[in-house]
Amino acid sequence: MDGSARPANHRRLHGVLWLLLPVAVVVGLYWYGRVHTPNYETSLFGQRGDDARLLKAQLGSALLGLALIQLILALWIYGHLPALRAAPHRVHTTHRLIGLIAFLLSLPIARHCITAYGVQLTDTRVALHSLTGCFLYGAFVTKVIVVRHRRWPGWALPLAGGTLVTAIALIWYAAAFWYLNGFQAPGL
Repeated sequence: MDGSARPANHRRLHGVLWLLLPVAVVVGLYWYGRVHTPNYETSLFGQRGDDARLLKAQLGSALLGLALIQLILALWIYGHLPALRAAPHRVHTTHRLIGLIAFLLSLPIARHCITAYGVQLTDTRVALHSLTGCFLYGAFVTKVIVVRHRRWPGWALPLAGGTLVTAIALIWYAAAFWYLNGFQAPGL
C-alpha cells in the first residue's frame, strides 16, 4: 500500500463514521421511546392533557412556519428564486438564526412527546408521528454534518435540508393538523 492510499482510506472511514452519528441518534431515540414507560401526566410549560396537546399543536405550527421560511431563504441563498437577486449576507445570517430558533422550539415539543407517549406504533397516524419524530433529529444531525464538512457533494445539503423540512411537515400533519382539524387528517 502506498502512502496516498492511507489518507484516502482514512477520509472514507471518517466519512462513514460521520454517517453513523445520525443513525445512532435515530436508533437511540427509537430505543428510548420504546423502552420508556409513558407518563401521560407529563406537563409542557405547566399544561397537561388537552391543554398540552393544544400548546404542542400551536408550537408545532410555528415550527412548520419557521421550516417553510428556512426553505424560502435557502432557495434564495442558492439562487433558485428568479424574482430576487443574489441573497445578501444578512439572509445567510437570518437563515442560521431561524434554524437555531426552530431547533430550540422543537426540543420541548419532542421532550413532551417522548416522555408523555414514548414511541408508539398503535396505528398509522401515531406510528408515522413517532417514527418521523425520531427521524427528524437524525435528519437535523445530518444537515449539521453536511454544513460543517464541506467535502460532501453539492446535492447533499439540499437533500438534508429538504428531508428536514419534509419531516417537520409530516410530524405537523400527523399531530398538530390532526388535533386542530378535530382529530382528523385525510389519509391517516
